[in-house]
Amino acid sequence: MIYEDTGITLPTSDDFVSKLIPNWISFVAQLAALLVLIAVVIFFAYKPVKKIITQRQEYIENNIKQSEADKLIAAQNAKQSEEMVIASQKKADQLVEDARKASLDERNRMVDETNQLIAKMKDDAQKDIEQATLDAKDAIRKEMIDLALSASSEILKREVNEKDNARIAEDFIRSIED
Repeated sequence: MIYEDTGITLPTSDDFVSKLIPNWISFVAQLAALLVLIAVVIFFAYKPVKKIITQRQEYIENNIKQSEADKLIAAQNAKQSEEMVIASQKKADQLVEDARKASLDERNRMVDETNQLIAKMKDDAQKDIEQATLDAKDAIRKEMIDLALSASSEILKREVNEKDNARIAEDFIRSIED
């Protein structure tokens, strides 16, 4: 129906049904075109994108696994390093202790050597003093003998032989020493 005043035409029931239910040939052609379009999108876009996403996912998972393995290795290396540091510290402590003991032993050895040297020097000095005392006594004895001989010659005013001189001197010395 057409309204002549307004210039608007109203659809009829046949037009309405024809627009609601399309032509079967065009429907099948559009459906086929849609299916071809979906197949092309799946083949050229979806599968490559899915492949890229899968590869990226595998790459991330491998990185996670590798980082976990590296973390374990790093923990083991840290533990080994700590053990090595502790062992090195113990060895250094032992070396210091050994050096301290060696220095104490060396000091004690040097003190002993010095004490032995001092004792030897004392003994040598004592022997020298005793020898000097004996030498001095001998010198005094000789001097006394000479004095006694000269005194006895004066007293006796005569010549005394050597045997008499020796006997007189010995008697004189014995009397002085007693």
